[in-house]
Amino acid sequence: MDTHPLVILGSGPAGCTAALYAARAGLAPLVLEGPLPGGQLTQTSDVENFPGFPRAVGGYDLVVAMREQAERFGARFEADAVTACDLSGETKTLTTLTGETLRCRALIVATGASARWLGVPGEEALRGRGVSACATCDGAFFRGRHVAVVGGGDVACEDALTLSKLCAKVTLIHRRDSLRASKVLADRVLAAPNVEPLWDTVVEAVRDPAQGRVTALALRGVKTGAAAELPVDGLFVAIGHAPNTDFLRGALPLDPAGYVLGEDVRTAVPGVFAAGDVMDPRYKQAVVAASAGARAALEAERFLR
Repeated sequence: MDTHPLVILGSGPAGCTAALYAARAGLAPLVLEGPLPGGQLTQTSDVENFPGFPRAVGGYDLVVAMREQAERFGARFEADAVTACDLSGETKTLTTLTGETLRCRALIVATGASARWLGVPGEEALRGRGVSACATCDGAFFRGRHVAVVGGGDVACEDALTLSKLCAKVTLIHRRDSLRASKVLADRVLAAPNVEPLWDTVVEAVRDPAQGRVTALALRGVKTGAAAELPVDGLFVAIGHAPNTDFLRGALPLDPAGYVLGEDVRTAVPGVFAAGDVMDPRYKQAVVAASAGARAALEAERFLR
């Protein structure tokens, strides 16, 4: 069985940038695309905050360009994902979804994190058309309009504050009667003049897929069961992310939420590096993930040479 110098798991901004740097260093990296080729960025219709693009670029188009750039220098992409791994020896062994067994001397994990969604009617159909999980990415598209944020933790409060600087009104929908966020964040949200909390309420559906945009939310009172409808122009879901690390349990140290633990891009296992949202519960930005991908590739090159 051939042993690859470097295998990269994931094909989002972190994985593609790692592939670019590794390929230019002559490491001939093999990239396993994962179940969502291109990662979460492909679900974003317009990206306005990635350096080098003065006009908005489609998230899918941006990732395709990153991939083509890496392939130009010799990176190879395969449509597969890892389901189990043994990282204990100098040679790492990976078992893939297609039943293949791969071996490598160095590994970069860039499998990202998946946003938790509400799972209500209309939500999936309108992702990228008014439904988002990233206020920093998409908030500017709703300048001067009315949006809703769902959640009650730190992320939801941070998103509400970010949007309050851009939008005319922000309705913060929470299923409980108090926020779970830190007191400082909660106090700031409740003091914001254009943020209105809506307590003991859940979203039942997002309207209207037939129009191709968000027009309103169907709501239900948790305690009363009463139905209501809230006209909004956008919905930001802020109920957390889940890192895609199930296949790493027992092989790499993970924090309680499942994020890879380590120092910068280095993990506790020599020769194994991590980059992007799989190791970053805080920023979740394409440019930050790309930076981490570059650092991981440089570290992998140093390790191999």
